[in-house]
Amino acid sequence: MKNLGSALAACVLASTATLAQAADAASTTRRSGADFMSPALQVLQTDAAQNPAQLWVQEGEALWSRAVPGAKPCADCHADGSQRGMAARHPAWDERRGRPVTLAERIDQCRQRHQQQPPQGPDGPELLALAAYLAEASRGLPWAPPADPRLQPWQQRGERLWQQRLGQLNLACTQCHDQHAGAKLGGATIPQAHPTGYPSYRLEWQTLGSLPRRLRGCLVGVRAEPFAPGADEWLALEVFLAQRAAGMVLEGPAVRP
Repeated sequence: MKNLGSALAACVLASTATLAQAADAASTTRRSGADFMSPALQVLQTDAAQNPAQLWVQEGEALWSRAVPGAKPCADCHADGSQRGMAARHPAWDERRGRPVTLAERIDQCRQRHQQQPPQGPDGPELLALAAYLAEASRGLPWAPPADPRLQPWQQRGERLWQQRLGQLNLACTQCHDQHAGAKLGGATIPQAHPTGYPSYRLEWQTLGSLPRRLRGCLVGVRAEPFAPGADEWLALEVFLAQRAAGMVLEGPAVRP
């Protein structure tokens, strides 16, 4: 932890650009997290026979068509082929809730409302499998979050959080992922943190995980107390990150170190 703390602190000491300048620079030179990985990991991600996330994709495909006692399977309501593009259009505004929803939240709501299933949360086993299946179905498409003005306040809140210093190390997300992307941190390369590959199989976790799980890990890394589960801050960050990555190619479910 001492080495990690020293490396993170170096992000602050080495910063010379302003937050606005850094964000602007990142917006014109955006790179996927896969670009920062070794050739071996890039092959692991692109080769379906090797990518461990494919196990969740297969389970998600089975769940999509599997009958639920007393309820229809997902495939009965969604036309064949409609899966492609679903992941590219979230977070999106939900009329019923009057707020944005992520892809995982949309899946969870559908399961509860139409299949009478209990909620699971973004890292529930069935939600991860279905999210992986839908991410795979949208692979290669550009991320196209809706141009809905109701999303703008959430996006702006997420951007403020992205630029806000947090934790005992007093670091903002932008200081590492905009100003020092490509540099080394504890032996690992700092990516630009575009969420184009989630859910992702992280070698660190040895399992598939959601974007909220990764965001929690970042807060813990700067020694900040994570926001409460389901807090608006998590959602605002996801809305902002989706807009920040708009137009980038979806590559989930990805592999990350």
